[in-house]
Amino acid sequence: MADNNELYKNIADRDTGFKKFIWNSDKKQFLGRTGSSWFKIGVFYLIFYACLAGFFAIMLAVFYQTLDTNHLPKYTPGGGGSLLRNPAMGFRPLPRSENVESTLIWYKNGDNDDIKHWVDTLNEFIKPYEGTSDAISGQHITDCSEDNFPKEREVCRFQDSWLKDKCQKAESWGYNRESPCILLKLNKMIRWVPEVYETLEELPQDMPESLKKHIEKRMTENQGRIPKMIWVSCEGENPADQEYIGPIRYSPWQGFPAYYFPYMHTPGYLSPIVAVQFDSPVSNVLINIECRAWAKNIKHDRQNRLGLVHFELLKD
Repeated sequence: MADNNELYKNIADRDTGFKKFIWNSDKKQFLGRTGSSWFKIGVFYLIFYACLAGFFAIMLAVFYQTLDTNHLPKYTPGGGGSLLRNPAMGFRPLPRSENVESTLIWYKNGDNDDIKHWVDTLNEFIKPYEGTSDAISGQHITDCSEDNFPKEREVCRFQDSWLKDKCQKAESWGYNRESPCILLKLNKMIRWVPEVYETLEELPQDMPESLKKHIEKRMTENQGRIPKMIWVSCEGENPADQEYIGPIRYSPWQGFPAYYFPYMHTPGYLSPIVAVQFDSPVSNVLINIECRAWAKNIKHDRQNRLGLVHFELLKD
């Protein structure tokens, strides 16, 4: 019984001590501090956090002064200070989401259910390019040429109707036939300007002979001037791939016209596209394909996928 009384007494003392900590009527203290003490510490933290917020606001204001009002990054290929000086190239259609790391385009020829993914992917990708013949409010779209580069805050027109042969939405991009199409584009790099080839002597030795002959032909058609173009070549990576790949056609050009560059984050800008049509690749054979972009300031790096793109094509 004595032990129980001692226990009850300890509990009562603890409750009394806690209540006294909450409010000590003898010393007029709340949570161990008097009113003046709470006032002093409240003023201190008010001043402390006000100074902290003011310092943060000043640093944020200084930071915003360094930003471009056109929402352009501080370091760009044309502005110096950037390590991004070489564009990469992308392709469409991409494999299914469950094979996101794959670069294999594998379809069954003539099977509408199997080709649906590839056709739908290209149809979705081409949507922004449809109906660009009409000017969009607030955007300045103009017709460009080698003699008519876009002015400031203007962008060059690119229409899906320029794509030819079976590389069209109406033709299911050739996947319902023997001629699948791949769409290529360069990744956007703000202020990057291509250094195009102006003479045949400037063409690199490792450029494919077929592309050199094409450039020479275009030069003859263009009154002795090489068109200002980022040229594109696609071929099998290995001798066997080159044998199986078959004829290749490009549209609307075998490259990206230089007047589409530089990209300046202008509203309405659409990257130029090169459609690559494989006329009759051998069936039931995995074909490794590499496409390269060619300009004097484009370097090719297979490991980092710079200036080129790799994919595989398998047609059952």
